[in-house]
Amino acid sequence: MASRALFPTLILQESLVRPGWPAFNRSLADECCSLAVSDAAGRRWSARHYLGGYTSYGSLDRLHLVSSLFDRLRRRIDPVVKRFARSLHYDLRGRTVAMTDCWANVMPEGVVHSMHLHPTSFISGTYYAAVPRGAGALKFEDPRLSRQMAAPPRRADAPERFRSFVGVPAKEGDLVLFESWLRHEVPPARFSGERISISFNYGWTPQIGSPKPGR
Repeated sequence: MASRALFPTLILQESLVRPGWPAFNRSLADECCSLAVSDAAGRRWSARHYLGGYTSYGSLDRLHLVSSLFDRLRRRIDPVVKRFARSLHYDLRGRTVAMTDCWANVMPEGVVHSMHLHPTSFISGTYYAAVPRGAGALKFEDPRLSRQMAAPPRRADAPERFRSFVGVPAKEGDLVLFESWLRHEVPPARFSGERISISFNYGWTPQIGSPKPGR
């Protein structure tokens, strides 16, 4: 009997770079760095939860609603998220998919973002505005890891789809999407400069007046 793969875990990585995008990317990175200086509440939150770096997650977490630059990024991400959701075979009939949260992250050398997931959303992701050479990858954890109990370790040469952890290298201008329940982290890395990213969540709501799916 042939074996078959069930319950896939999909991750999308795609470049958003278009003509004129490098200048836009620099503007995004500059705005993130400006926030890191001006956002006193965010700096206080980061001092407790994001040691050595800055994130607006605890202070300004809906940047797409207050900044035209971040809203422009949101408009570019929207169709990719909807395409990704369709590839996951979600039934989106009569449902609106929209960005709910959006925040900036500035990570100098050695800063760690420990293993976590994104509750109350169904698709999450990160866009990279600035990535110095050697900056940390986005590391994903096999969601079944806690249920493997007495399993032996995987071989060092195991194919990527069988590994317990997989790192997706950060690349300037790239978008990475994943389902919000998938645990991930940014391990420490040695590099010069600042790794600047914009993270976000998407949720769904029923469309007003839409018939129920299947009718």
